[in-house]
Amino acid sequence: MLRIAVIGAGRIGQVHARTIAAHPRAELALVCDPAQGAAKDLADLHGARSCQDVEEVFSDPAIDAVIVGSPTPLHIPHLLAAAKAGKAVLCEKPIALDMRDVEEARTDLDAVGVPVMFGFNRRFDPSFAAVHAAVEAGRIGDLEQLTIISRDPAAPPLEYVKVSGGIFRDMTIHDFDTARFFLGDIIEVHAVGQNLDPAIEEAGDFDAAVVTLRAASGAVATIINNRHCASGYDQRLEASGRDGALLAENIRPTTVRLSNAEITDAQEPYLDFFLERYADAYRLELSAFIEAVEEGTTPPTSIADAIEALRLAEAATESARSGRPVRLG
Repeated sequence: MLRIAVIGAGRIGQVHARTIAAHPRAELALVCDPAQGAAKDLADLHGARSCQDVEEVFSDPAIDAVIVGSPTPLHIPHLLAAAKAGKAVLCEKPIALDMRDVEEARTDLDAVGVPVMFGFNRRFDPSFAAVHAAVEAGRIGDLEQLTIISRDPAAPPLEYVKVSGGIFRDMTIHDFDTARFFLGDIIEVHAVGQNLDPAIEEAGDFDAAVVTLRAASGAVATIINNRHCASGYDQRLEASGRDGALLAENIRPTTVRLSNAEITDAQEPYLDFFLERYADAYRLELSAFIEAVEEGTTPPTSIADAIEALRLAEAATESARSGRPVRLG
């Protein structure tokens, strides 16, 4: 039984706490958040302890592992403090808001000696994982094109947008990791940002984007993002190869279809948001983390993966603002 502390009692902390509490090989031992009420409420919900001071997490000998769900600027400091205390770490994305922060901490990050995994949960989505397994098995021949569609039902609050680091670091970061998962090394990024929401434009960000990634293999990925989607949480993936194609479609609450005199094959809307759509992915992600800790193996999403995803996000930001592709050395 892995005794886990969660740092951060916000939305993502609540997801992790719920996932830990339901897992047969994990125990939610501690919830930490500077907001005492938030930490206590979440801990009480799952029968755990709570604290406000993050140092209590790192110094507690009863804690085996830490999930870092704190604000992004604290990801590296909290990751390193947990690792120094000998605790395994599952850290949310992105690793930082700026590659300069990564470079400043590079020596310490390279010296980490405990299992560290990053929260790129899309790799663990059963449908996306099945497509990846089929590609690896050669079911469609050499992969030539990958299309990733990710549209949110609605934009986050403007206050969040202002501190998120921008759409490419906050939203597309998952898709960058998915593209690398399928294609390997990326050598060129070309991004086109869209300003469809005046409020988000005033905040200095894009609320939609199309990104093209060229891999060293010659394969190309296209990522389509939007902060709003009238039909719900639109999450699709298509892998096309020389000998065929694989598609992962949206998930709905049921498989029921309605046909009548006015409409045929009508279905329910897509699942509303990532909490529902990726519930299985979070559970499988946690299982992979526990397995890596228990068996002493390398976690499937590493510090290096997190750094590369951030590097792609920065290249996409540069490309969208300059209008030119960015080559990666």
